[in-house]
Amino acid sequence: MPDPRKSALEPMLRKLEYGAFLNGEDRDALLSLPHMNKTVEAHTYILREGDKPTHACLMLSGLTYRHKIVANGARQIVSLHMAGDLVDLQNALLGTADHHVQALTRSDVAFIPLEAIKNIAFDRPAIGQAMWYDTLVDGSIFREWIANVGRRDARTRLAHLFCEYALRMEAAGLGDHNEWELPMTQEVLADCTGLTPVHVNRMLKSLEQDGLISRTRRSVTVRDWKALAAAGDFQSAYLHLPAHKLALTQ
Repeated sequence: MPDPRKSALEPMLRKLEYGAFLNGEDRDALLSLPHMNKTVEAHTYILREGDKPTHACLMLSGLTYRHKIVANGARQIVSLHMAGDLVDLQNALLGTADHHVQALTRSDVAFIPLEAIKNIAFDRPAIGQAMWYDTLVDGSIFREWIANVGRRDARTRLAHLFCEYALRMEAAGLGDHNEWELPMTQEVLADCTGLTPVHVNRMLKSLEQDGLISRTRRSVTVRDWKALAAAGDFQSAYLHLPAHKLALTQ
């Protein structure tokens, strides 16, 4: 009978193997990390800015996001996270959270002690390299989000966000890049792209009218992937997908 504690961490193992070769002992060590599974409801704060966390949050299912709140109360979402993502790995070394982490949907998460993460990263260099790689990819995605919000027009921002979300969902085994659930309100999409909900609504209609997408209340179907990628100024290199996932970018 499989060990349920081990199987719960398999999404993390699959994701970390993007960045390094892990042998059998490395895999067993990762899957044996102490952890506590928990289900969190939509809108629940998993981490608040200023917290001094003792555990890292691994996504098992659902969606979470990182965000900042500025002085006037406005929210800027800076990243989205799905199954396999270690959302706040950086806090293993930084110690104090510099942003909020909040559940977008009902999510299953595993909380792993930061001490255990530090120990395994230093004791097993291949695992340390994999975690380092994962953090560097996070940085690459952050840079693209800055460029998206800072320099692209509204329609391009939204198309780019959709392309990234679609490829990451498919790479994680959570859907098809041509059709996927979108459990985001127009307010959430606005906070991802630095727009207003009204502007997001106009851009959604524009993408639909041009035949790039169709949508229902909870899902999006891509009618023309190449046209959507062109509309979003989207090149997937910054996602650093492994070689066997590159076909998704065609």
